[in-house]
Amino acid sequence: MTSIRQLRYFVEIAEQGSFSSAAERLFVAQSALSRQIKELEQQLGTLLFERTARQPRLTGAGRVFLGRARQLLADLDKAERLAREVGEGLLGSLQLNHSSTVPLSGLLLERLGVYLQGNPGVSIEIAQQSSEAQLADIAEGHLDIGLLRLPVLRQHEAVEIHTLFSEPLLLAVAAQHPLAEEARVTLAQLREEHFISVPHRQRGGLSYLCASLCMEAGFFPRAAQVVSRKTTQLQLIQANFGVALLPECMRAIAPPSIRFVPLAEPGCVSTVSLACRRDAGEMVRQFVEVIRG
Repeated sequence: MTSIRQLRYFVEIAEQGSFSSAAERLFVAQSALSRQIKELEQQLGTLLFERTARQPRLTGAGRVFLGRARQLLADLDKAERLAREVGEGLLGSLQLNHSSTVPLSGLLLERLGVYLQGNPGVSIEIAQQSSEAQLADIAEGHLDIGLLRLPVLRQHEAVEIHTLFSEPLLLAVAAQHPLAEEARVTLAQLREEHFISVPHRQRGGLSYLCASLCMEAGFFPRAAQVVSRKTTQLQLIQANFGVALLPECMRAIAPPSIRFVPLAEPGCVSTVSLACRRDAGEMVRQFVEVIRG
């Protein structure tokens, strides 16, 4: 079977027009070069070069073979380069999911752009998913990266979590709500309000945090007639179905008719984190490094 070495030797001789010049460029003995070409011709059952006193000339078979040999070597070089780039994290595809309360805006969107600009061979597929579900999918190898809100109720040994930033929680209400024009409100003032987001008993994340803060203030949030854990909660607030405690970043995607009122309590903050597998490859590692800044 024709070897890659034989193809490289053959192409080099054809391009140099000389066995001796090709041997010098390839750093091999001319006798070894000649032997490889002779073996190649025997395998093909035809001569590739006419040996003359001055220089070898391609035969008809040699000219046809040269074009194919160049293409094969070019394809091989491309395959090697692609494999190298994938191994170094420079080429491939990433699956990224984010919580509905971690919108890809502001600093996150900026750093995502920086990563893509520096890695033009990488594509990213993005979807929304709850924080707990993200961790489970990452642990099982179905997801590369998760952007979630703490706290999380279940820990996975195969998953590592990196803190990105914390931001204040604000009261989100409709423009016509009685608290909309307040300079700030206390959690105790929300005792009789109806919340359009309530915690799931098996999930952590923002709703769990908000319920914990309300309980510290002496009450459990009352559920509105319509509740949601997705970004549709913004539409429910706008329609005055109820209120919610939302992170400051949600202002960027909220309709203008929603008012965000600061909370009087200083400890009402929410933390955004990035999750990935502990044994993640270089492509994920590079992404984490850029997003963490």
